[in-house]
Amino acid sequence: MKLTPSMERFVLHWGEMGTRWGVNRSVAQIHALLYLSPEPITAEEIAETLSIARSNVSTSLKELASWDLVKRVHVMGDRRERFATETDTWETLIRVVEGRKRREIDPTLTMLRDCAIEAANDRQTDPEVRARIDTMLEFVETLSVWYEQVNKLPRKTLHALVRMGAKVARFVGA
Repeated sequence: MKLTPSMERFVLHWGEMGTRWGVNRSVAQIHALLYLSPEPITAEEIAETLSIARSNVSTSLKELASWDLVKRVHVMGDRRERFATETDTWETLIRVVEGRKRREIDPTLTMLRDCAIEAANDRQTDPEVRARIDTMLEFVETLSVWYEQVNKLPRKTLHALVRMGAKVARFVGA
């Protein structure tokens, strides 16, 4: 696949942003390339286009698959696997947020609940420390419940809510 200057800039920037989000640069660049590609492409084409080792491409595709961001596509008469990604930006955002919640928020909630129970039963834990743990637990639980509620909204409602931005404050009396 031949990259135009704007495509190359997009892929390079997406890789840079990926590192800021805690994602390996190659993983992010491959995601960007798949997003821009009008047709599903093979791992070999990815490696050649991005000048990345084939083994790195394979590992990166597995990482993207674990986030449900890449799918395997088969073409009649071609034994090679091709890969594609979701092009609906809202769907991509939802998949990333779901993955982050599952990998980061849910384990944190479990840890905070355990810490709160331990601290409540430990007379050596300062009451201020217990209060701070409880406050953090309440905060993360509130965010988790909010996410679950927002995630159930119809897509059209979610779009409208996001587009409203700060205007939503009028509806909550702020």
